[in-house]
Amino acid sequence: MKFVSFSTAAIPKPHLGLVQGDEVLDIDLAAHALTIIGPDQMQGLIEKYETWKLLLQSIFDKTAGRRFSEVKTFASIGAVHAIDKIELAAPIPRPRKNIMCMGENYAEHARETAEARGRTASLPRHAVIFTKAPTTANGPYGDIVIDPTVSVQVDWEAELAVVIGKTGKNIREEDALDYVFGYTVLNDVSARDLQFQHKQYFKGKSIDGYCPMGPWIVTADEVADPQQLPIRLRVNDVVKQEANTSMMIFSVRQIIAILSRGMTLEPGDIIATGTPSGVGFARNPPEFLKAGDVVETEIEGIGMMRNRVVQV
Repeated sequence: MKFVSFSTAAIPKPHLGLVQGDEVLDIDLAAHALTIIGPDQMQGLIEKYETWKLLLQSIFDKTAGRRFSEVKTFASIGAVHAIDKIELAAPIPRPRKNIMCMGENYAEHARETAEARGRTASLPRHAVIFTKAPTTANGPYGDIVIDPTVSVQVDWEAELAVVIGKTGKNIREEDALDYVFGYTVLNDVSARDLQFQHKQYFKGKSIDGYCPMGPWIVTADEVADPQQLPIRLRVNDVVKQEANTSMMIFSVRQIIAILSRGMTLEPGDIIATGTPSGVGFARNPPEFLKAGDVVETEIEGIGMMRNRVVQV
């Protein structure tokens, strides 16, 4: 299944929807139509997903293979929307905790980073971990805002993001995927001048809106193998990054096991799994985003985002 957080002119606050083709079903309204109390927010769905599966099954029983708009019970109460008539927010519009991120988790990116910084290239022996503030969350079609008084070296990083579905600590690698609710696309937009100036990742990674995510969360059962997903990023239709998640140094299973050692992972936690080579600062000459650019971030089997760059 594909779940979104979306808003309309009538309901401007992002709330939970279920995607089917080119339509989105307002889950809360659909639940009311079935005389069931349903979740209104993505976080609530994730936290009690096993409970809400009964509601979702009732919805699918009602549709019986038809489009949502063909089911009078839903269409007559305004619960069905064309996907191009709504506004999509980040799937979890305001994460409860910092977004956890992996640095240098693709071999070629680790090498290009080392070379760009004048270091001898070597692969990390241990996972490089940092976080982004919750205020970085941005929608899949939201603007990436450049403020030259803050940063003039704004870069891109296409990533597969993992959304945790249940509480776990000291999770075994072989059990790790059982803790995944789903997957989404993420762009770890980075202010490189701030990142290098402060000698660490957090500030340069945490500018407001510098984490577009979406367009939806695809549930884990829809992704046969998270290590076999083509991933790419384009700027103005020019491919800048193209790889496959099979090229990760630390797999999704390993990342979850590493993060959960002595630290509890909770439903709704977001993990960005690292970016492949092709980032702007490592190019010769370096390239950075500018006003008017359009960034498309895509993972096959998950979805594609399209974010315009604007300047204040």
